[in-house]
Amino acid sequence: MALEKEYQQQKEKEVDYVKVANSPSFKKFMKDKKKFIVPWTIFFLIFYFLLPILTTYTTFLNTPAIGDISWVWLFAFAQFVMTWVLCMVYVKKANTFDKQADKIIEKIQKGGNDK
Repeated sequence: MALEKEYQQQKEKEVDYVKVANSPSFKKFMKDKKKFIVPWTIFFLIFYFLLPILTTYTTFLNTPAIGDISWVWLFAFAQFVMTWVLCMVYVKKANTFDKQADKIIEKIQKGGNDK
């Protein structure tokens, strides 16, 4: 008897993922995520691969920038800074995505019409 009751409670808590995936708010959520992730990924990859490409095929990064420090060192240091900044931006944005996803699931579980 207790197992049946527990089974029913779990069944009520289950999320109908097909219904969630077809809801307009989930589609908007995925569109918003893609709008954030794709440009940042492209920027990161270009910035990351620019250093080895420029040092391999050009010499202008070998010129001194500040005293004996060349542009290569500044560019390499900038990649560390960029990685930390990107990480912080992503964590902050991921928190908003998590809240958005929770609201969508909550709305669907309550049986709300998601239109």
